[in-house]
Amino acid sequence: MTHYAQIISTGRYIPEKIITNTDLNQMLGEDVDAWLIANVGIRARHVMAENETTSDLIVAASRQAIERAGIAPTDLNLIIVATDTPDYISPATASVVQAKLGAANAGTFDVNCACAAWVTGLDLAARYIATDPDYRHILVAGGYGMTKFLDWRDKYTATLFADGAGAVIVRAGDAPGFLAGKLVARGEYHDALGIYTGGTYRPATPEVLAQLGKPRVQFVKKFPATFNSDNWPPLVRAVVAKAGLTLDDINLFLFTQLNLRTIEFVMQNLGQPMSKTHWVMDKWGYLGSACIPAALDDALERGKGPKPGDNVVFCASGGGMAMAASVWRM
Repeated sequence: MTHYAQIISTGRYIPEKIITNTDLNQMLGEDVDAWLIANVGIRARHVMAENETTSDLIVAASRQAIERAGIAPTDLNLIIVATDTPDYISPATASVVQAKLGAANAGTFDVNCACAAWVTGLDLAARYIATDPDYRHILVAGGYGMTKFLDWRDKYTATLFADGAGAVIVRAGDAPGFLAGKLVARGEYHDALGIYTGGTYRPATPEVLAQLGKPRVQFVKKFPATFNSDNWPPLVRAVVAKAGLTLDDINLFLFTQLNLRTIEFVMQNLGQPMSKTHWVMDKWGYLGSACIPAALDDALERGKGPKPGDNVVFCASGGGMAMAASVWRM
């Protein structure tokens, strides 16, 4: 019997604390509000509490998705956590999530290809279900706690990054949900954007911390400002063709939620109206690997779809530079 992967529920968690652009004006000592709205589309961002961890955010989003799916945590066969802000370097945050959820029957692992990780994890979940009947329910969750790695005096990062989580339950069904996926990367940019202290390249020794401070996210080298604008259209076209569809067959396009201007450009390039996409960076800031599932959940909550039978494209990119796209029928 063929098993098809289907997305059956969503969930999200956005922390309570809000930092607006006006707040950042005061924190940075200069006006960043007008530039952010005009060039990026971000007006505010949410920040996790001091005592919250990435796993806490994921557990809150996952409980919502589990409840909406009408299953119990013990029904999960696998937990895939997409994050580059884990609770620990080791072990995997997915194991922490399993324990907090009480999902004793689930295997666990993390995916870290930066902000492309959730779409990559979704791709993996579909392939597990297609190849092994033991996998019936898989939790794919993205968690982002990047404000723990921010220098709030750095206007290039403090203006963008935020915290949150999004999750979906993927179930084995008798009709196709996952239609196609494609992963690509430009590894020559691996040293351009990231958190470069804390691993084996630059261990967090007292000497390193004294010189560089705590591990923090930073833009280290320049990479093409039009990277997403250049790479998303061909990636979307390729994966849609792989699914045997046309762009006009797609009902909803969801992209990495970093820059609204980029999404506007890409939709125009694809010849698609903005009514066929959705964005959340204006109110929640940039949520990294959590942004696409959070945007999907928000679109559903707001009645913007997708409806059963609709075709959806997920397209993500992140530091590395890793990219992932997939096509699903809801």
